[in-house]
Amino acid sequence: MSSYLSLLMFPVLMLFIFSGFPIAFSMILVATGFGIIQFGDVAAYQLLTKIEDTASNSILAAVPLFIFMGAMLERSGIAERLFEAIHMWTRRLPGGLGVGAIIMGTLFAASSGVVGATEAVIGMLAIPVMLKHHYNNSLISGTICASGSLGTAIPPSITVVVLGPVAGVSVGSLFSGLLIPGFLMAAMFLIYIIGVAYLKPAMAPRVEESEPEVSFQEKMRVTMIALLPTMLLIFTVLGTILMGLATPTEAAACGALGSVLLALAYRNLTRDVLWHAAIKTMNISAMILLIVMGGSMFAGVFFASGGMATVQSMLMDTGLSPWMILGLILFIAFVAGFVLDLISVVLIIIPVAIPIVRMLGFDEIWFCVAFLVVLQTSYLTPPLAPAIFYLRAITPPEITLKHMYWGVVPFIIAQLVVLALVLAFPSLALWLPDVMSGPSW
Repeated sequence: MSSYLSLLMFPVLMLFIFSGFPIAFSMILVATGFGIIQFGDVAAYQLLTKIEDTASNSILAAVPLFIFMGAMLERSGIAERLFEAIHMWTRRLPGGLGVGAIIMGTLFAASSGVVGATEAVIGMLAIPVMLKHHYNNSLISGTICASGSLGTAIPPSITVVVLGPVAGVSVGSLFSGLLIPGFLMAAMFLIYIIGVAYLKPAMAPRVEESEPEVSFQEKMRVTMIALLPTMLLIFTVLGTILMGLATPTEAAACGALGSVLLALAYRNLTRDVLWHAAIKTMNISAMILLIVMGGSMFAGVFFASGGMATVQSMLMDTGLSPWMILGLILFIAFVAGFVLDLISVVLIIIPVAIPIVRMLGFDEIWFCVAFLVVLQTSYLTPPLAPAIFYLRAITPPEITLKHMYWGVVPFIIAQLVVLALVLAFPSLALWLPDVMSGPSW
C-alpha cells in the first residue's frame, strides 16, 4: 500500500505549485509530509542526509561559477562588443540582423549557460536595431526567443550541470553529446532566417546601403578585440572539460576568473559591476540549489517508499513497446516544461525516468540529450513558454503576444526536426562522447 501511496506525491506536488507556492518549498513540504507518514521519525535523518549530499556535491559547485561568468559578461559590456563585432560581418547577408542574433546566442550560450540572461541580453541589443530596419515583428520575436533558448542545448548549460549528478551520468559526456545537436539546431535557425529573408525580403530587409561600409581591416581589428577573447574564454571553459583537462567545477572557476579579466582588459571592471554580478549570482544560485535540494529530498522519499518499482511495474503491465514508453516519458517532460522551470522538470522527472531507460536498454547519454532537446522545445512552445515571458519584459508595445506566438512556430518545428534526428540517429549524440579522450567528469 505504501508504494501506491507514494504515487500521490506527484499530484500533491502539482497542487502546491499551481496554488502559487514556491517550487523548492513545495518539494520539501511534500517530501517531509510523505516521509513522516511512511517512515516516521526516520524520515528526518533521510532528509538531512539529502541536504548534506547537495551541499557536498562538487559538480554543483560549478553552478554559481557559471552564473557569475554570465552575469559578468552581461554587466561589463562584453556582450555589446561581441554583438557589434558579429553585426559588422553579418549585416549585409539576407536577414543579417537575425543571423547575428542567432550567432550571438550561440556564442553567449557557449560561454555562460544561463538561459534567461542570454535572451535578455540579446533582446536588449538586437530588438532596437531590428525594429529600426523594419524587420517583421513575428520574425524578431521568434529569433530572439530561439537564440536565447540555445543556452539549454549548447554546453556549458546550467541545466546539464544539474542533470548529470541527478541522472548519474558524466557531465563531460553530456556536454560533448550535446555539441552536435546544439550546433545543428543553431544551423537550422540560421537556414530558416536566411531562407525567409531571401524569399520574403519584406520580412527582413537588408541593411540600407546608405550606412557606411566598414573596411576589412577595421572588421578584423574589432573582431580581434571583441570576438577572439570571448572564443578563448569558451575554450577555457568548454575545451578543457571536453579534453578531460579540468572538471566542470574547475573549468567554471577558470571561466569566472576569465570573465573578470576580460572586464578588466576592456576597462569595464568597476565596483558597481562586480557588486551587481555578485548579487545576481547569489540570488540565482540560492534559487537553483534550493530547488536541487528539494528535488533530492522528493526523489529520496519516492524511491525509499517503493514508488520507483511501482511505476516500473505499471509501465511494464501496459504492454507498451520500449519506444512508446520512451515517447511517453519525453511527452510528459514536454508538458511539464510548460508550467515548471527547466531545473524543476529535471529534478522531478529524471530520477524516475533514468532507471526505466536503463531497464529498457536505451543509452543514458542519448536519452539525456533527447530529454534536453525536448525541454528546449517546451521552453519555446506557447501558451506558457518561459521564453515568451522573458521576451515580454524587454519588448516595446508594438510587438504583441500574437507576434510572439506566431514567431516561435518555425523555430519549434526546427527543434522537433533535430529531436527526430537524434532519436533516429543516436550517433549524433553518442559519436563525440565515444571519441573524446580523457577522464569523464
